[in-house]
Amino acid sequence: MTTKKKKIPYVERDISWLYFNRRVLQEACRDDVPLLERLSFLGIYSNNLDEFFRVRVASQNRIAEWDGKQGAKEAALAKSVVRQISKLNARYQKEYEEGVHKVYEDLAKENIMIISDKEVTEDQLEFIHSYYSEKIDGLIVPVRFASVKHLDYESDQSIYHAVRARRVTASGNTVYDYSFFELPVQSCGRFIRLPDKDGKSYIMYLDDVVRCSLPKIFAGSGCSGFESFAFKFTRDAEMEIDDDQRSGILQKISKGLKNRKKGEALRVVFDSSMPQDLFKRVLGKLDLGLSDTVVEGGRYQNHKDLMKFPDCGRKDLKYEPAPPVIQEAFRGTDSILDKVREQDRFLHVPYHSFSSFVGLLHEAALNSNVKSIKITLYRLARDSKVIRALIGAARNGKKVTAVIELLARFDEESNMVWAQKLQDAGVKVIFGVEGLKIHSKVVHIGMKKGPDIACVSTGNFHEGNAKTYTDCIMMTSSPRITTDVDLLFSFIEKPYIPVRFKELLVSPNGMKKKFISLIDAEIKNRKAGKPAYIKIKINHITDEDMVAKLYEAAYAGVDVDLLVRGNCSLVTKNLPERCHLRICGIIDRFLEHSRIFIFAGGGVEKVFLGSADWMPRNLDNRIEVVAPVYDPTLKLEMKRIVEYGLRDVRQGRLVDGSGENLPWTCDDPLERGSQEELYMYYNQRK
Repeated sequence: MTTKKKKIPYVERDISWLYFNRRVLQEACRDDVPLLERLSFLGIYSNNLDEFFRVRVASQNRIAEWDGKQGAKEAALAKSVVRQISKLNARYQKEYEEGVHKVYEDLAKENIMIISDKEVTEDQLEFIHSYYSEKIDGLIVPVRFASVKHLDYESDQSIYHAVRARRVTASGNTVYDYSFFELPVQSCGRFIRLPDKDGKSYIMYLDDVVRCSLPKIFAGSGCSGFESFAFKFTRDAEMEIDDDQRSGILQKISKGLKNRKKGEALRVVFDSSMPQDLFKRVLGKLDLGLSDTVVEGGRYQNHKDLMKFPDCGRKDLKYEPAPPVIQEAFRGTDSILDKVREQDRFLHVPYHSFSSFVGLLHEAALNSNVKSIKITLYRLARDSKVIRALIGAARNGKKVTAVIELLARFDEESNMVWAQKLQDAGVKVIFGVEGLKIHSKVVHIGMKKGPDIACVSTGNFHEGNAKTYTDCIMMTSSPRITTDVDLLFSFIEKPYIPVRFKELLVSPNGMKKKFISLIDAEIKNRKAGKPAYIKIKINHITDEDMVAKLYEAAYAGVDVDLLVRGNCSLVTKNLPERCHLRICGIIDRFLEHSRIFIFAGGGVEKVFLGSADWMPRNLDNRIEVVAPVYDPTLKLEMKRIVEYGLRDVRQGRLVDGSGENLPWTCDDPLERGSQEELYMYYNQRK
C-alpha cells in the first residue's frame, strides 16, 4: 500500500488485483463448492494470472526501466509495485499448489484418479501407446536448445517440455542432449481419459502421456534415459502501434498483432525438480531481465486447462443446471418492439435469456417500420447471432451502422474479421475515435413512425459472455434517452463537433464531473439532514479523484456501500466509527460484471446503469456510457440486484485493503448466495 499525493489511503491497482484473484483461489478451496467447479476456479485463477503478467506486469516493468529524470517518481513506484507483486505472487503460489493438491485428493475420494507416468499399469500403458500412435504421432517435433538463439518463435499460450537425454558418443563417453518441444494441447486437450476400471475413472495429463512416449518421439536419435520437465513463460502483450498517420487503422492493428507475438518474455514458471543444467538453458533462451519473475512450480504448468477438466459423467460434482429465464414480455410471437414502447424492459443475464435481445435485433431487421440500426460492438461471439441480425437488416434495406472497437484486447483479430464481413454486407462500419477506446454498449433503433428505441447495456452484446457474466440491458423508448443515444453515434463519427448530452453520462465528456456532483449532492443532503447514501455495484474503483470523493462522503456521514468485484484502491480498515464505508466483493458461479449506481438524492432516488468502471482509463480515455433509469419498476429491479449483493454473507468477502478477504457480514443476511436468490426470484416472476 502506498500513500498518494492527496494523503489518502490508497491501494495500488495491481496489488488490489492480486487481492481479487486470491478471492478466486479461496473459492476453489471451499468444501461447499462442487468439486469439479473448484477445479474450474483453479483454472480461472491461473488464466487470470497469465493475463495479469502479460499486460499489467509488462506495463509496470516498462515504467520501472525508465532512467530519465522526468518520470523518475513513476519509475520508483513501479519498481516498488513489482517487488510487492513478486512477494504476493510467491505467497499465493504456495496457496495455489496446496489448493490443487487438496482438490486432487478429494477427486480420488470420488473415484476420479489422476495418475502419472510412474503409476500406469501394463494395460494403461498399452492404451497410451495406442493413443500416441493415433492422436499424437507427428505433432511433436523436438528442437535442440543449441539450434536456437532465443525462444522468440514460441507462443506464450502454450506449455513446453525441456528434455535431457543421455547419449553415448563414438568414443564411449556419456553426454547429455538438451531439447524442448511444445505440448499439442490444442489438438489433444490437456487431460486424457484412460479406460475406467473397477468403478474408478482414470485421468492423465497429456504431459505424462507424452513422457510415456519419449522413446518414440526421439526414435533414431541414439538417446536414452529421458527426463522431461514442464515450463511455461509469459510475454509482454502490449502492442506497439505505429504512429505513422499514413497507415490505416486496420494496418496499424495488424502490425501490432505481429509485434505482440514477438513480445519479450517477463515471467517463467518451471518444474522445481528440473536439473540445473537444463534450467540454465531454458533461462538463457528466454533472456529474462532482473525485474522479471522466475517461479518454481510443480510438475504441471498452465493450470488454466483445469477449466476443461473431463467431468467423467459426474454431473453431481457440478453446479445444478440453471437454464436462463425467458420473461413473459419476450415470449410468443408478439412484437418485442411494441412491448418496449409500452414500457421500459430489462434483461439481467445470465438469469434472463440473451435470446430476447437477439430477438429484438432480429425483429428490427425485418420490421418495415424500422429505418435504421446503430450499435457499438466491443467483443463478439465466435458465431455471433448479433452479427447475423445486423447483416440481415442491411440486406433488408435498413441503414445499419456498427461501431467496432479494434483495440479490444486479445479480440483485435476477431473484430477485424467481423468488420470485414459487415462491410461486405453493406453495413457502415466505424472504427471509432483515434486514441479513445469505445467501450460503451448501446443500440439505437430508428423508427419511421412513433418513438425510437434504445438499449443501454453494462456488458458486451456477446452470446458467450451472456452465459457466464452478470449484466443488465435496459430497453427504452423514452425520447430523452433515445435522443442522447442517437447523438452519441454522431459524436463517435464526428468527434470534432461539440455535443452536449442532456441525460446520458458520457466519458470523456463529462461523466466524471457528473459523478462527483452526485456525490457532492449526497454530502450536502447529509448536512441538511436529508436522506443521504450511495450504493454502487461496479467492477473496479482505482481513479484517485473518485477514491478521494468517496472518502469525503463517508467522513461526512454519508452511508457508502459498495460491491466491487475486482480492483479496489479504497482502504476501509481502521476507519473512524462514524465513517460508514463498507465494500463487499463477490465471487460465485457467474462473473459479477454489471455496473449500477444508486444515490439517495435527498429522498428522490437516482439510479443509473452503464459500461463504466471508476478507473482513469474509463473516465478519461474511453468512450463510456451510463444512463439514468427512470422507469419505477426497473429502478426497483436495479436496487434489488445491489441490495441482494450487500446481503450476501455466503459468497461475499470483505474488501478492506488488507488482502485478507475475510467473510462478509451484515445485519440482514440472505439465506442463500445473492446469485441463487436472484435466479429463484426471476423464476418465480417469469
